[in-house]
Amino acid sequence: MDLRLSDEQKMVQKTIRKFVENELIPLENEVLRNEMAGKPSLPEGTMKELQEKAKKAGFWGINTPEEYGGAELGQLMMAIVLMEVSKTFVPFSFGGSADNILYYGNEDQKKKYLIPTINGEKKSCFAMTEPGAGSDTRNIKMTAVKEGRDWVLNGEKTFITGGNDADFVMVIAVTDKERHQATGTEGVTCFIVDRDMGWRSEYIQTMGEWGPAGLVFDNVRVPEENILGEIHGGYKLGLEWIGFARWIVGARAVGSAERLLQMAIDYAKERVTFGKPIAERQAIQWQIADSAVEIEAARWLVLNAAFTLDNGEDNRHLASIAKLYGANMGNRVVDRVLQIHGGMGYTKELPIERWYREARLWRIYDGTDEIQRMIISRNLIKGHVKLGQFL
Repeated sequence: MDLRLSDEQKMVQKTIRKFVENELIPLENEVLRNEMAGKPSLPEGTMKELQEKAKKAGFWGINTPEEYGGAELGQLMMAIVLMEVSKTFVPFSFGGSADNILYYGNEDQKKKYLIPTINGEKKSCFAMTEPGAGSDTRNIKMTAVKEGRDWVLNGEKTFITGGNDADFVMVIAVTDKERHQATGTEGVTCFIVDRDMGWRSEYIQTMGEWGPAGLVFDNVRVPEENILGEIHGGYKLGLEWIGFARWIVGARAVGSAERLLQMAIDYAKERVTFGKPIAERQAIQWQIADSAVEIEAARWLVLNAAFTLDNGEDNRHLASIAKLYGANMGNRVVDRVLQIHGGMGYTKELPIERWYREARLWRIYDGTDEIQRMIISRNLIKGHVKLGQFL
């Protein structure tokens, strides 16, 4: 069993790290100023310029199949890349990618939606969460009623990432009410719905810089050919989308926590109290040590979940573990780092308070802590997973 990165993986990691240090971190002060002024974190032109630089460096469509022009580096490499990119809060995507479930589209849908999304010509979002159906996805109320060759959608979705900018949404709606009420998992369908078909988005203010959207569907007519996947098969697609995102939260937490901990170490060596740097105080040393241990533990949980997926194995249990532990680890680390910085950590002069607000979200979206614990315990109690079976 090889627990070390290959030479190729190390090269990619080193290149990404250099890109983050040279291109993204220098923009942090600008991002903070823009956000405090209520402006977008970075102008659209700057984002496109960064993506062009990344594309020239070979990082376009990191996990997109080669047949669509991507690098197809795999999930393990994706985890490593995300850990590096998450060492800065500058919002950045390498581009050239699309939501995993969009690949289930037929050839016409791929031409109209998948390829333009990969090429950066269209923006998408996925909508499953509703005001009364967050972690309890079985409580979906949005309806889709057949009228001729069209389906008419009515209802609301909430906390939709990218919903304010999306050109189209992949939305889950109930298409067989009785079947859905009887099973909770059947009778729902995924539709691809263009914005110009009539849905509207409403910006939701949050305590962090994440600006999700509420989506409103009022008699929105969607042609039958816009069904993604199979009729009544939307729940499975929804779970696949959510499951893929879970271990990614852990990867982001690892990268952010690593950068934050380095900030704490550097500050502790400079900050002097009562004649000594606080780095010499046991109280500070233990916080640094605990953080380092937890970051390393989360790193291997994430890499294991990604490695398992690369090998074609079911990684849902491991993804829940990586998400639960990683998200909580990130919250503990940012809290310690703020404490080590004292009053300065609480000010907007440093990015720690920004990370503090962002980290709190990690324990909620893509499945709350409580949902992850329910999944993990259920898998063990019912025997779906046995302790140590992934070793």
